[in-house]
Amino acid sequence: MLIDTNPHITDINKVVADISAQASNSSLLTVAIAGAPGSGKSTLAAKVATKLGDTCCIIPMDGFHLDNVTLTKRGLLSVKGAPETFDLAGFSHLIEALKDGSAQQFPTFDRDQDSVIDNGGTVPDTASILLFEGNYLLFDEPGWVELADKWDASIWLDVSEAVLEERLIQRWLDQGMSPEAAKARVQMNDLANARRVLEKALPAAWVISN
Repeated sequence: MLIDTNPHITDINKVVADISAQASNSSLLTVAIAGAPGSGKSTLAAKVATKLGDTCCIIPMDGFHLDNVTLTKRGLLSVKGAPETFDLAGFSHLIEALKDGSAQQFPTFDRDQDSVIDNGGTVPDTASILLFEGNYLLFDEPGWVELADKWDASIWLDVSEAVLEERLIQRWLDQGMSPEAAKARVQMNDLANARRVLEKALPAAWVISN
């Protein structure tokens, strides 16, 4: 994993330049963008991908949410978004399949429908940089910790808990929840997941305050 000597930065242009430089020496580069729920991973991934152009493809970990029927059977629906509510084995397998060229499609997640879309994304033939984004890509718990070895470089988003809470409440408001329900959902589930991620975060090549 590429480790920057001064990783706390705010200018994503430097990150993009470093990624581009490393990609020129590799047939396929894997980059992880990790952080707590609400830290802005998807937004940052989109900005980085726009700057990198058609050499980059974003692959969200959210495509590996277990479906609600499975979560209900396991008693996990109320904690959806926690590490145990994802298909870690499937995600790990996809990473390897994309790297060795045996797969080109990947699942995505529709937040409005609260469901996974099988084969919702496709890695274009022009892509030499796979930009993965998700909460648990740099997560020091059994099973998840092995993912860190799959990244050639990584970005961690550093966001205060107060900002996370504000963003997460707004996320649920945007999904049609009442202010009371949105705040309860964040307090009971989202912030618990966020604290777990923050407590078990592994080192990243770059840390960006967001």
